[in-house]
Amino acid sequence: SHPQRQWSSMGSQDFSLGFVESGRLLVVPQEGSHWLSMRTVVEKLSEKGHEIVVLAPEVNLLLKESKHYTRKRYAVPYTQEDLDQSFSKFAKNLFHEVSFPYTILAEYRNVMDLINMYFHNCDSLLKNREIIQYLEESKFDVLFTDPALPCGVILAERLSIPSVYFFRGFPCSLEHAICKSPNPVSYIPRCYTRHTDHMTFTQRVLNLFVNYLETSLFKDLYTKYQDIASQFLQRDVHLPTLYRNGSIWLLRYDFVFEYPRPVMPNMVFIGGINCEEGKNVPQVCPLILFCVGTLYFEILFSVKKAVGEQ
Repeated sequence: SHPQRQWSSMGSQDFSLGFVESGRLLVVPQEGSHWLSMRTVVEKLSEKGHEIVVLAPEVNLLLKESKHYTRKRYAVPYTQEDLDQSFSKFAKNLFHEVSFPYTILAEYRNVMDLINMYFHNCDSLLKNREIIQYLEESKFDVLFTDPALPCGVILAERLSIPSVYFFRGFPCSLEHAICKSPNPVSYIPRCYTRHTDHMTFTQRVLNLFVNYLETSLFKDLYTKYQDIASQFLQRDVHLPTLYRNGSIWLLRYDFVFEYPRPVMPNMVFIGGINCEEGKNVPQVCPLILFCVGTLYFEILFSVKKAVGEQ
């Protein structure tokens, strides 16, 4: 049977504890803010004694060297200026206010520019024979990846090692469709609709319509990757099936923005990882707060007294 499935029953507990024994970990991250959360986990695993290799393109924003891991770089067909301009354009367009349904089209266009750039990134990696040979000879125990884009998923299949996914989720929560989680359109709002989990009949009809669009969205975003995956693995590939081979999905959901929904057993919520650890309040702070509070009540009392006299 597939090694991913063998590992899934115990993987969640072992991974969270840093494994029973130290092992070799291959990390295939995404760029930008995606890496910031993942880096914290990688550093903790390094402190527990695991040997970690991080795959990084030669042109990147935040994937820098560190004492916690070995960085293995590969060439990409774009420059630092190209990358900076793409992210700058993405950030600028991200905050444009447009109404539904134009939000879908606007975000689709915005995301596609970056996805096309990272498609060439992935294509370069999978065609780099030196890197692939190194990965095959290194005998990694597990692949840790942000699967927002599927390069790490494809590599895990080639290397026949279990994979752990770590991310915020796909656009429109497509991870639930991929994993075949129950996803009732009558109760779970679809992306961009701004519905709540209490919908009118008309809203539910619109929700159903958007649900069908989500499937088309996945095909449009990832068709190119399916083609290079087929070439790399030398067989026909169905990308959602590759994704379902993931042993564990660590989901950084923030439930301020989510609604309750059923999930598969290997989907684990770790939204708290985004929170900073609490620190002790310095001794000077209580005194400052006391002084500010006293001043506030004195001002309030003075205002009330003045109003009463008038």
